[in-house]
Amino acid sequence: MLLSLNKVSLAFGHHPLLTEVDFSIDKGERVCLVGRNGTGKSSMFKVISGLYEADEGEVWQQPNLRISYLEQEVPEDDKASIYDIVATGLGNLGQLLSDYHHALHDLDVDNKESMKIISDLQHKIELQDGWNSEQKIETVLSKLNLPSEKLLKNCSGGIRRRVMLARALVSDPELLLLDEPTNHMDISAIKWLEEFLIAFKGALIFITHDRTFVRNVATRIIELDRGMLTSFSGNYESYLIKKAELLEIEERAAAKFDKKLAQEEVWVRKGIKARRTRNEGRVRDLQKMRDEHRERIAVQGRVELALNRSELAGKLVADLHHVNFSYGEHKIINDLSLRILRGDRIGIIGPNGSGKSTLLKLILGDLKPDSGKVIIGTKLDKAYFDQHRDILDPEKSVRDNLSDNSDFIEVKGRSRHVIGYLRSFLFPVERVDSPVKSLSGGERNRLLLAKLFTKPANLLILDEPTNDLDVDTLELLEDLLTEFDGTLLLVSHDRTFLDNIVTSTLVFEADGKIGEYVGGYEDWLRQRRTIPKGGLEPKSEPKSQQTNAEKNQSNQSTSAEKANTKKRKLNYKERTELEGLPDLIEKLESEKEDLETQSADPNFYQQDTEVFTTALKRLEDIGPELEHAYERWEALSKFD
Repeated sequence: MLLSLNKVSLAFGHHPLLTEVDFSIDKGERVCLVGRNGTGKSSMFKVISGLYEADEGEVWQQPNLRISYLEQEVPEDDKASIYDIVATGLGNLGQLLSDYHHALHDLDVDNKESMKIISDLQHKIELQDGWNSEQKIETVLSKLNLPSEKLLKNCSGGIRRRVMLARALVSDPELLLLDEPTNHMDISAIKWLEEFLIAFKGALIFITHDRTFVRNVATRIIELDRGMLTSFSGNYESYLIKKAELLEIEERAAAKFDKKLAQEEVWVRKGIKARRTRNEGRVRDLQKMRDEHRERIAVQGRVELALNRSELAGKLVADLHHVNFSYGEHKIINDLSLRILRGDRIGIIGPNGSGKSTLLKLILGDLKPDSGKVIIGTKLDKAYFDQHRDILDPEKSVRDNLSDNSDFIEVKGRSRHVIGYLRSFLFPVERVDSPVKSLSGGERNRLLLAKLFTKPANLLILDEPTNDLDVDTLELLEDLLTEFDGTLLLVSHDRTFLDNIVTSTLVFEADGKIGEYVGGYEDWLRQRRTIPKGGLEPKSEPKSQQTNAEKNQSNQSTSAEKANTKKRKLNYKERTELEGLPDLIEKLESEKEDLETQSADPNFYQQDTEVFTTALKRLEDIGPELEHAYERWEALSKFD
């Protein structure tokens, strides 16, 4: 056994976080700590690492136990380089390696003093057998895609988090504590971390909202719920089943208790008989029941998510034709042609920095392509969840960010008091006037969702919405998005979230190419065999065998088709037709919807026979007209 907690309790004011918690961990275990946001998971980590002292109970650890702790919050500013920060995870040896790294960078081979410094540092590092540790630093920096020379103060919050993770991983701890390690990491980095942790020889306790990560890594799950810690052996699915059984037992016990309490309250109100000597014990028992009922902590509420739907958009949401976009010499989008129709649910995945947010801005018309064409549909009411939470003012209060200093807010066509609305997103009254900068990551995401869902929308754009959300809220968000009848564009590194929601996936591959696949993340994996080192470019599926004659014939046909396409130019009449087709399609779709609505009304058939038969005939004719318009648009667009 490496560490144990024995009857440990911790409270802040009157709010108990840990209540007589017992826990132990052995070498080789990988334990996932789950629980709702705000239940005290991070506080338990601080007790284990010695940053907090427990109010009661004992924390025992093996003598000289090496513990490394990745906290949820990361430093805001530091003048050191990324290499320097990561090296500090190795203590004194890390300082030597950092000095050697800088000396090598500034080396002047003609300067004897410079060469002597290098030689002395090499000798000291060899005495501590430190070259393997240097390789460990370089490997972690590479796998987490971290630029070693960049100063931490110039890094985004996501990169800072990866830096602190790298520092925790290189220290070779016997017990590793990771608080939300996958936040702001792309899928390739998450998969590398999974493999690293599975091979890790020490013990691991981690907190995460990533259910795929839990399934792949955890050997045991512990849950912190209302101050009590419960251990569940087995996998994540087994935990879900056992947890549901425990909640059912608890609800039955609580109902039985409340029924008995109600009976005793009726009895005591009967008057003088309850005060007779032989009944004094029963009165004392009733008082104890009252105290127990008052102190019983109710299960924390669930977020009440509800989308504010707007009218249906047109059938076309966006049409991209041979779109190219670059930042300087860096190619982001390479010859992308893509059509998004109403009701599509599209996931977008790729390495950090590959251009996922750029693609969203091109689709929305916020960016203009270097070449190619983007046609935006009509009747679009957009709601945009920005991973950087830029629409939140950190200096303003929660209330003012939502309602601009008003006590009421309009949601789904009716007025709601801002405090009541925020309570449905688990904000207690005392947090309503707190500045946003004081909120946790999970609270900020809930506030952003609350703000987002006040707006009518038929097009949802969600850029990394799952960071910092607990699993219960994630599952509620999944249910909501599954029922959403508009169009969804989702950027996420949460593999389970993608699999449960999207029907197609856009994957950033090599050189700005974007592949389009049916289904979610697991479906993409089935269609492509591997994720290669350094990115998300999949290997091609094996092609069917062809004879040389067949290959030559196929190549000749393809070349002829390309040549014809290249030579073919639209004449003036065709170009005019192409420009008018989007408006025609919108007009036909609108007419079709109006006629369908009319024909669904029983009073429609109370009109003159000639009126409703003419309308039905027109409805029958619109289908082929629409189909022809789409075919013409697709045919003419090839030559545009």
